[in-house]
Amino acid sequence: MTTTPASDARTPARSMKSVMPMKPMNPVVAKALTGTGLALTLVSPFLPWTWTAAFPGNLTLAGYPGGSQFVTLATGLLTLLFAVMRQVGAVRAAALAALTSTLITVGAIAVTLGGAVNVEPGGWLAAAAVLLLTAGAYGLPPGEDAPVARKAAVRLPHAAEVALITVVFLAAMYTLTYGITTGSAEEFLAFLPAAGLGLRALVVSGLTARMSEINSRHRIAVAVATLAAALVFPFTQSNEQYTAIADNILVFAAVALGLNIVVGMVGLLDLGYVAFLGTGAYTAALVSGSSFSTIGITLPFWAAALLGMAVSLVAGVVIGAPTLRLHGDYLAIVTLGFGEIFRITVNNLDGTSGPLLTRGPNGINSIPNLSVLGFDFGQSHTVLGVTFGRFANYYLLLLAVIALVVFVYAQVGNSRVGRAWVALREDETAATAMGIEGFRFKLLAFGLGASLAGLAGAVMAHLQTNAVPDNYKFADTAPPNSAFLLAAVVLGGMGTISGPLVGAALLYLIPAKFEFFSKYQMMLFGLALILMMRYRPEGLVPDRKRQLEFHEEEVAQAEAHEAAVEARA
Repeated sequence: MTTTPASDARTPARSMKSVMPMKPMNPVVAKALTGTGLALTLVSPFLPWTWTAAFPGNLTLAGYPGGSQFVTLATGLLTLLFAVMRQVGAVRAAALAALTSTLITVGAIAVTLGGAVNVEPGGWLAAAAVLLLTAGAYGLPPGEDAPVARKAAVRLPHAAEVALITVVFLAAMYTLTYGITTGSAEEFLAFLPAAGLGLRALVVSGLTARMSEINSRHRIAVAVATLAAALVFPFTQSNEQYTAIADNILVFAAVALGLNIVVGMVGLLDLGYVAFLGTGAYTAALVSGSSFSTIGITLPFWAAALLGMAVSLVAGVVIGAPTLRLHGDYLAIVTLGFGEIFRITVNNLDGTSGPLLTRGPNGINSIPNLSVLGFDFGQSHTVLGVTFGRFANYYLLLLAVIALVVFVYAQVGNSRVGRAWVALREDETAATAMGIEGFRFKLLAFGLGASLAGLAGAVMAHLQTNAVPDNYKFADTAPPNSAFLLAAVVLGGMGTISGPLVGAALLYLIPAKFEFFSKYQMMLFGLALILMMRYRPEGLVPDRKRQLEFHEEEVAQAEAHEAAVEARA
């Protein structure tokens, strides 16, 4: 007796989707929808989306985009680029970026102004356009993807590659500047998912891999382009509101880079790293000439910065020497305890609970502005016709600090010491068996990371004009604190230079822009980390080796698909 496959017990149960397969969209219809939606998406930013300028960004202009309309226009142009390249996956990601940004803006108009009646026909056109565009993009057959070559592409002339690097970094800086200078939560909320999905489209298209290949051949040009792009920022600001945000991002990024040595390169989980930032800040504050200083010593900035680094280095060695023989959770608990001990100690050195040194909860205030070689950072200066205020002056100083930290990180990472750190991170037992003295190298990393945090703390004390214990908690609603610093390293990408910079920028900007979420910041922060660890555990800017470890199956599938496409071609 024979049985049909449907009644065979060995046949796995088929899902409803396999029983009633969804009919794919006709390619011609998908292309028509995509083209129509794309054309309307590019037109809609030039029409008014609302009737009143009360909505942030002034979306009442006709013939010229304003506010979040720029984001819709940029994502539309990005979609057009990938459509010309025949990159269906990238087209989908870019179309989704346009969809999220536009619908968030149209929805915000209705909510903020009190009803959908406040949305003008241009806004409705934009919403319909991105819906058509996204529907058409997801209806395109995946087989039409143009193959992205994984092999070495044809090299451009040297001058052309250097020019391309400069343009790319200027574009990246412009994008970051737009995010920093958004004047409202509505604008930033429309910008953030568009930026993330736009970056996803660039990754899917293979352009980021191609750019990384070019960058690897022109490391000096990359460094110069990065510095030049960063130097442009203060020239674009008419007031110091956003320059102050940029200053705090740079401080946060400098400390995150120092922590990346300990966590990313060596694999030591440090939960009290913010204490080294506080050590450098208090040391510089005590010798800065403040009227609240309890020791009455005034040193020039270079000496105060070196002293802050030295004291933080000593603190790192004193804490690390007895504890670095511990591993994993035990080391994390000890470092967490050190962070809390530091905060409680400076809180008690008030002359009542302990000796008078840090003035307890009141801290050391009225720290004077820096003066280096006659250049007063507290005074306004005119450069190339642009007036630089206090925060712009400190921005330039912090760029120099970041450059120094990046230089130290890169040089150490490429040295014998850096390779020993990576070996210890991957397998300490095997590294020890090969002759690497684990304790000595870990102590060196701990001390170096602490000294870099001390340098950032010395600048931070003068920038904020005070040093108080509440600035150096384990967790708080605003960075810098140990939890946010560790999250910046993990979120950005451990073991890389640009990863902590990106992570620090995001983790500072998001709380600053979404102040109305202040009661729920920690809950949203935890949710974001859970999602990040689930869907991109290697970080936003991952180390290539770590990325391959997390996505071995996806890489193998992509290589097999590419081989099949090339075989059919």
